[in-house]
Amino acid sequence: MAISDDDLERLRRCVELAREALDDGDEPFGSILVGGDGTALYEDRNRVKDGDHTRHPEFAIAPLGRRQPDSRRPGARDRLHLRRTLPMCAAGHAWVGLGRIVYATSSEQLTQWLAEWGAPPPPVAPLPIATVAPRVDVDGPAPEFADTMKALYEAKFRA
Repeated sequence: MAISDDDLERLRRCVELAREALDDGDEPFGSILVGGDGTALYEDRNRVKDGDHTRHPEFAIAPLGRRQPDSRRPGARDRLHLRRTLPMCAAGHAWVGLGRIVYATSSEQLTQWLAEWGAPPPPVAPLPIATVAPRVDVDGPAPEFADTMKALYEAKFRA
C-alpha cells in the first residue's frame, strides 16, 4: 500500500511531536496509534531525557493496542495502525499483533546521518523493520520529511 494523504497528515503530526520533544530537551521522535476508523487513539513523543530509555511512545502504544475494545476478535488489532517518525521498537508492535506501520525516516537514514556527524551509533542494531517484524505491513520512509527530520536529529545528535 502506498503512503496516502492521510498518512502524510499523521506523519506531519509525528514530526510536530518530535519537534516538541526536541524543544523540551529530549530526543526528537513521535508516534500516533490510529484506530480502524481513523481516530487517533494515542499520541506521544520520546521522554527519555531523564535517563529512562524505555520512555519511547512505541512502548506505551503496544499494550494500549492490546487493550482496545474488541481487540481479542480475530483481525481486530490488524486495524490499529502506527504512524511514527522512525520505525524503532517494532518488536513490541509485532508481538502485540498491531497492523500497518507508516514512518517518516528509516533507521538506515538515521544511522548514516549519525556517522556523517561523528555521533555514536544507536545502542541497538538498526535492523530493517521487515527483519524485526516480517509479517507487519510497512510503508516508508516518506521522502517529504527527510530534510526536516534530518535537521531535528542533527540538532540533538550531532557530535
